[in-house]
Amino acid sequence: MKYMMTYDMMESMRNTNQWLGATARAFASYPAMAVFPNPAIGMIEAWGEVTERSFSRMVAKPDWGISTFTCEDGRDHMVSINTVVKRPFGDLIHFAVPGRKARSRRVLLVAPMSGHYATLLRKTVISLLVDCEVYITDWHNARDIPVSEGKFDVEDYTLYLVEFMKALGNDIHVIAVCQPVPLTLAATAYLAEEDPAAQPASLTLIGGPVDPEANHTEVTDFGRSVTMGQLEQTAIQRVGFKYAGVGRKVYPGLLQLASFISMNGETHADAFKDQIMRVAKGEGGEHDKHNTFYDEYLSVMDMPAEFYLSTVERIFKGRDIARNDFWVEGKKVDLGKITTVAVNIVEGEDDDISAPGQCLAALDLLTSLPDDKKAAHLEPGAGHYGIFAGSSWRNNIRPLVLDFIDANSGDPTRKMRKAKHVDLPRDAGLENVEV
Repeated sequence: MKYMMTYDMMESMRNTNQWLGATARAFASYPAMAVFPNPAIGMIEAWGEVTERSFSRMVAKPDWGISTFTCEDGRDHMVSINTVVKRPFGDLIHFAVPGRKARSRRVLLVAPMSGHYATLLRKTVISLLVDCEVYITDWHNARDIPVSEGKFDVEDYTLYLVEFMKALGNDIHVIAVCQPVPLTLAATAYLAEEDPAAQPASLTLIGGPVDPEANHTEVTDFGRSVTMGQLEQTAIQRVGFKYAGVGRKVYPGLLQLASFISMNGETHADAFKDQIMRVAKGEGGEHDKHNTFYDEYLSVMDMPAEFYLSTVERIFKGRDIARNDFWVEGKKVDLGKITTVAVNIVEGEDDDISAPGQCLAALDLLTSLPDDKKAAHLEPGAGHYGIFAGSSWRNNIRPLVLDFIDANSGDPTRKMRKAKHVDLPRDAGLENVEV
């Protein structure tokens, strides 16, 4: 009951702040308040509007917001989001564009299960939709999954990826972002031994912790500083009676959000103060830059406790992937079995979440993969978000990824470019934090 009470307490605090914001906004909006031309009234209303919006977003799953797409024929085509594989903890979905010619490039985006919804990759999806048939893993909020559906840990996550890859066929090109990078490697190696014909055509691994010890960050330092017992006692709670997953042990999204914000607390505080001032002046908008970013950033989901704890224990503490000692259902997954799948590594120079070198370590583990099947790119000045959804992705990384996909599409007329290895700066990823 202790864990359930703390979960409900956090939800109550969030609900109270949402109510306070709504109350302040309503109070300041009374016509009678116009009798008193005091700027404080406008500030109260602005504070209420920003506060209500912020705390209400924390429990709402954002919409993809991709309803139409302008194609080469100059017409706007409807975008249909179809479920390809439906599973209790996550679905495989496809962004179909009826009326346009199917794209030869088929891409599977593996979204993180790290506190945010897959919609965090909305900009990535939109940018790829121009030239590709786009599929993505849409992970579910653990609070909404009944206990009867059982556990979900890193092994289950890996097997979900195996199932999704099999469903899409061996001409699929996988792009994994952040947290799932090591498990995507493991899933590919699993297929290499169990069903080689089902392996994807290529892997593009973006800013993921293959070897967390390669370059330390606050994230890796935290993982080393706490014991698993301490982590379970302080971070794990049980879902309250309000949701379908009542009684399920989870790592709450609200707790994860608090940790995200604390890493750049001053930056976030300034952003909210500035937004309140803009709203008070009448300069705030429904879809302004602040709301567009924070509507997504503040929308968080609970993770299954088994997944969170096994990630910390096996990926960060035990470094199972980095040591090539990862096991799934009692079988060792040998990364050396990957021999035909081209692998591309993308890192950001100023990535403070998964610092340069952590993802690059994957190439050394692929001992049986020819050098001409390996590629790497270090994006100068890019933070974590920038390498998959920011300007660095749009202007520099996306074209490289598409070239890599084309070079490994099975077309014999295209040649694979030689791997580009980079020297890492001494302080790479430890400064110039990008929110």
